[in-house]
Amino acid sequence: MTAILVLHGPNLNLLGSREPAVYGRTTLAEVDAAIARHGEARGVRVDCRQSNHEGVLVDAIQQAAAQGFAAVVLNPGALGHYSYALRDAIAGVDLPVVEVHLSNVQAREFFRHRSVIAPVCRGQIAGFGLHSYLLGVDAALAVLARG
Repeated sequence: MTAILVLHGPNLNLLGSREPAVYGRTTLAEVDAAIARHGEARGVRVDCRQSNHEGVLVDAIQQAAAQGFAAVVLNPGALGHYSYALRDAIAGVDLPVVEVHLSNVQAREFFRHRSVIAPVCRGQIAGFGLHSYLLGVDAALAVLARG
């Protein structure tokens, strides 16, 4: 069975209470459950993890293939705008990584407009709330299907 690792970056543990006008009232547990159901409906095992620590996310990306994951869906949070460590971890593995964001980062503050990880990801999906993750899983599966 294909397995996809979904990583949530800093502050995403606060979903449901953090800036609900931007991120909504859906909690991270509810997001994870929806992603798991979406994966199950596609015959895919999904493992969702969250960390506020850059190094933990780097380790997860580096270890993903050895743990049996075929792709990564990553919401880097603010780390996407400045983390060269995440960028290098993604570039250093032979797995497709899809970057996702709940909000439309292009419609927000200027500093959010640039992603340093986007150039080494297969693509970026932003602005669709919870559906950004579901589209990210589908995009990862499409990349895997193309070989």
